[in-house]
Amino acid sequence: MITITILALSWEHIVVIGLILVLLFGGKKIPELMRGMGSGIKEFKDAVKKEDEVPTPQNPTSNHVNNPVNNPVTTPVNHTTENTGNSI
Repeated sequence: MITITILALSWEHIVVIGLILVLLFGGKKIPELMRGMGSGIKEFKDAVKKEDEVPTPQNPTSNHVNNPVNNPVTTPVNHTTENTGNSI
């Protein structure tokens, strides 16, 4: 819920952000930045579209063995206790 209220911008907020951008970058630089952003978005969409066009194989092969292990490997552990003779 908090993110919705943070991202809710009124027209006053947008005007202030626009004025700050004009002050920072100048009037000539902003169209150039927007053009670069638009071409980046277009390249991203084209890449996503190419990814969707790659066909996936119907019977994918895998490198793992389908048979489960019948006898799992176990290592015996020796439980020993030492009596040091130091009793309290």
